[in-house]
Amino acid sequence: MSEQDDGFITTTVPTTDPYGNGVDTAPAAGLISQYVKDLSFENPNAPAIFQNPTAPAIDVQFNIASSQVGEDVYEIVLRIEVKADAEGTVAFLVDLSYAGLFGLRNFPAEHLQPFLLAEAPRLIFPFARRVLADAIRDGGFPPLLLEPIDFASVFLQQQEAAEGGIGETLGTA
Repeated sequence: MSEQDDGFITTTVPTTDPYGNGVDTAPAAGLISQYVKDLSFENPNAPAIFQNPTAPAIDVQFNIASSQVGEDVYEIVLRIEVKADAEGTVAFLVDLSYAGLFGLRNFPAEHLQPFLLAEAPRLIFPFARRVLADAIRDGGFPPLLLEPIDFASVFLQQQEAAEGGIGETLGTA
């Protein structure tokens, strides 16, 4: 640092930019938008199912899909299917496809798939969970609040299974 006679202090800041021209080469990810892509709620045995005193057994399945929809833009679709069954009678069925658009710039190829199939679903899951709970509540049942899902663990399990040739599905909760 040096002090000039005009009272201002000037400093020289070393740059780590290898190009020296301000080109941004750092990896960046951003959530552009999120939305309900498809939502179906069925209550096939209403109103009789509301007279059943037995709490329904809940089966939850989920799947994650990703596709590139533009240059550096990817759509992640988190599909959650819920089936509630009380004593052999279907209480309700819900099929939700909740999507997010992510912008990814300067992303290393080896980090792309883990981000798209583990981190991106983690970011949109809380919103999908709310949509699902609201749909079930609006159908006349207590809202279903899904426990958080460790998408990173599911992704790693799926990777290990694929390497071992065991399975093709991403996960079941």
